Amino acid sequence: MLFCIVGIDKPDSLELRMANREDHLKHWADTGAVKLGGPFTSDDGERLEGSMLVIDVADRATAQKLADDDPYVKAGLFGTRELRAWKWLLKD
Repeated sequence: MLFCIVGIDKPDSLELRMANREDHLKHWADTGAVKLGGPFTSDDGERLEGSMLVIDVADRATAQKLADDDPYVKAGLFGTRELRAWKWLLKD
């Protein structure tokens, strides 16, 4: 089952993001669940402002556990987070 995870960074948190980036990437790589993902940016591409992942897991409980174990979450990077079931309808 696919889930979309969206986290919006707290203001002025680039240093916190960068300090936890390697662990965040390793966490998600180790799960084997990521279908796609990456950071949100400002319109000019200069600032990182959040993260979006689509993961494929058995159920919501598994998705929630993986999201809660994200080093970005543990470090307090996100001001808001959302976990939603998602259906991949359009593709290239």
